Amino acid sequence: MAEVKPEDMVHHLPMDQLQGLEYCIDSNPSWGEGIALGFQHYILSLGTAVMIPTLLVPLMGGNDDDKAKVVQTLLFVTGIKTLLQTLFGTRLPTVMGGSYAYVVPILSIVRDPSFARIADGHTRFLQTMRAVQGSLIVSSSIQIILGYSQLWAICSRFFSPLGMVPVVALVGLGLFERGFPVVGKCVEIGLPMLILFVALSQYLKHVHIRHVPVFERFSLLMCITLVWVYAHILTASGAYKHTALVTQINCRTDRANLISSSQWISIPYPLQWGAPTFSADHAFGMMAAVMVSLIETTGAFKAAARLASATPPPAYVLSRGIGWQGIGTLLDGLFGTGTGSTVSVENVGLLGSTRVGSRRVIQISAGFMIFFSILGKFGALFASIPFTIFAAIYCVMFGIVAAVGLSFMQFTNMNSMRNLFIIGVSLFLGLSIPEYFSSSMTTSTLASHHHPPSPSL
Repeated sequence: MAEVKPEDMVHHLPMDQLQGLEYCIDSNPSWGEGIALGFQHYILSLGTAVMIPTLLVPLMGGNDDDKAKVVQTLLFVTGIKTLLQTLFGTRLPTVMGGSYAYVVPILSIVRDPSFARIADGHTRFLQTMRAVQGSLIVSSSIQIILGYSQLWAICSRFFSPLGMVPVVALVGLGLFERGFPVVGKCVEIGLPMLILFVALSQYLKHVHIRHVPVFERFSLLMCITLVWVYAHILTASGAYKHTALVTQINCRTDRANLISSSQWISIPYPLQWGAPTFSADHAFGMMAAVMVSLIETTGAFKAAARLASATPPPAYVLSRGIGWQGIGTLLDGLFGTGTGSTVSVENVGLLGSTRVGSRRVIQISAGFMIFFSILGKFGALFASIPFTIFAAIYCVMFGIVAAVGLSFMQFTNMNSMRNLFIIGVSLFLGLSIPEYFSSSMTTSTLASHHHPPSPSL
């Protein structure tokens, strides 16, 4: 094999902004294209909006009607939070959705003996939801104080490019359990979705129709539509009648009973579950999740700025965004969404996949969230997309965000053993420590006789 000559080696200069984006943060596509892209972001946000209530509401004692109402409420508040963040917060193209970081403290509230002894399921759900609301309202004060007092700006100044590598990379890599492990629960749907999405978005991205790269820009909508129809055909033909419960929940298009349980028109409103209840024990547990979401959101803001070809957000802008995230968590507590607020990582990844970082597109998607959450039946129709389809998309989107984090290494000296040590140990422990607590949580859940784990996730 011939030796590579020094003059043949290509050197790439470090760049603060990614090159090759079609639309950056302040440039806008046509209204027709923008509406289609906004609807695509709305569809992608449905995954988390359905997964979290499907996991938590049955454990809280709620029925299908309660689950459908929580999904509608979460989508409605997500739309409001997204508009507030894009108009007054960081003004980056980020969707402010539900956070998995709050699941563990919420499960601790669910297992509280004072709620477990309530015999009636719906009453137990209402009492548990009110306790979750109170904890979210109290814990949101941390984000509000840190954000608007600019204390988080002081902390953000310590996020050097070296520090941002593991922070942003782990925002994507830390969600690996929502990717292929869920795809594997329904391989006949998940694998075709993953292969088709990669093929259209990467190998057919140069195909243009009327000067628009339709396969690169709208591959998500195309793939979801095709695989969703395929999944519905399998469901209608009875392919899953005699399969295991886990397979039915992850494969069937009617597994959530959301359409039949949703109302035609329903407007979520504050305190719809009743007056929140407050407990110091519950609030302190929720505060730990708030601190996790602070780091997660900061990393996602950095990734979104890079994928939208925006200038790196200064510390005071990040702090202002955290303050508005606190307002979002406060709204979660007032409306009763069942979880707290964070940046939707999958939607950040979609910015890079479509090469469209326009702020207007995200604002249009927020309008879709509010509109379809009010028209319950129509929103539930889209929310009936199987989890496996979303998991296949997450394999790509979370990977893009992780790669953005790794791209910050171009601003560091990777010939330094100290830098290699910091990045390597941070990445390893960032994956290893949560896995330890996750396995401990699973063991604790299996030992519980009152609340067996949900087979859906």
